Amino acid sequence: MRLKHNIDLGYCTNIHRGETWEETFDGLQRYTDEVRRRVSPDQPYGIGLRLGYDACRELASDAAAKDSFRRWLDERNAYVFTINGFPYGKFHGSRVKEQVYAPDWTTTERLDYTKQLFDLMAELSPEGQAISVSTVPGSFKGFIKSETRQEQHEAIYRNLTECADHIESLREKTGRDIHLGLEPEPLCLFETSEETIEFFDGYLSGRESDERSRILSNIGVNYDTCHLAIEYEDPGASVEVLLDAGIRISKIHLSSALKLAPNPDSVKRLAAFQDEVYLHQVVVRSGDSVTHRFEDLPDAFSWFEGNSANAGDEWRVHFHVPLHARAVGYFDDTRDQISGIFQLLKDASSRGEELFCQHFEMETYTWEVLPEEIRYRDVVDQLEAEYGWTLGEFRRYGLA
Repeated sequence: MRLKHNIDLGYCTNIHRGETWEETFDGLQRYTDEVRRRVSPDQPYGIGLRLGYDACRELASDAAAKDSFRRWLDERNAYVFTINGFPYGKFHGSRVKEQVYAPDWTTTERLDYTKQLFDLMAELSPEGQAISVSTVPGSFKGFIKSETRQEQHEAIYRNLTECADHIESLREKTGRDIHLGLEPEPLCLFETSEETIEFFDGYLSGRESDERSRILSNIGVNYDTCHLAIEYEDPGASVEVLLDAGIRISKIHLSSALKLAPNPDSVKRLAAFQDEVYLHQVVVRSGDSVTHRFEDLPDAFSWFEGNSANAGDEWRVHFHVPLHARAVGYFDDTRDQISGIFQLLKDASSRGEELFCQHFEMETYTWEVLPEEIRYRDVVDQLEAEYGWTLGEFRRYGLA
């Protein structure tokens, strides 16, 4: 939906199962349309679409399906403004874990898929609508091998440059603002603001100023409030250093992580959040310093068994919890990261400045694996409640 300052807000449809276009469209008809009727029956309704590779390929090659989807959108006064292009393949119901980062940006498969997503968006979204796609932050640290590190980085730079060129051609053809957002995530090639800036510095090194400017117009960062909160980053400081480095904020994912003070009881209860589908990275802080990073909950549990007396002051866990629901039991959440972002936007608005980001997407994709005490609603009820909380925050900061 369209809010003040040309802000577009939607929820990411990766919450629903669907790998083929038929499955994806079924989810839009069954769930997304009902959410629209509840939260935005009389105003234009923005959709944050998830298209995996199979659905993307099928829709791109089927003119009748594209026409049907456009009619469906028009009949509902709905529009697509962003795509989550991070998960390439299967995303629900079976083991995903580290494979969500594959294929990474060292491959032409990731490049070709992302270019096709932009092509589809140019066809499907309204004329003049700004377009964003979010994607993997280059690669997963575990995929980068010391003996081939330089070659892998060069492949990532090469493929991103070709994608930037493709975006530029679409910009020239359509007159739209079109951009890709690389999404920092714990234990990925870059996960903190500092690592993100280092990556862009390496990527842009040796390029002429006009080429640097072109790339930075077309490629920026998808700022996930869950991911940066897990890194214990202050939202004001992290956004400021990214913008000062010339890196645009392409899109903001509104999401919340788990946090807890580690002790035998809280860690035992944390086991309820373990599943066999997604990675749930854990970042440990003692005092002001991050001391440990774990790829998944079982790794953190194993370490805790031998270090329970010295397990840090706080753990933050990559588990997207509903925005409207207070964390239960021994846990807290990181919604204050979202509040920090909204305060920055409010401050920019009060100074009469253009907002540093206008695409916002709620992304609680963990619906199917939430513990029962949190997953007590129908998914549509859950999404309606998330809109209620989120719109309340936008209004509180004068942004809606």
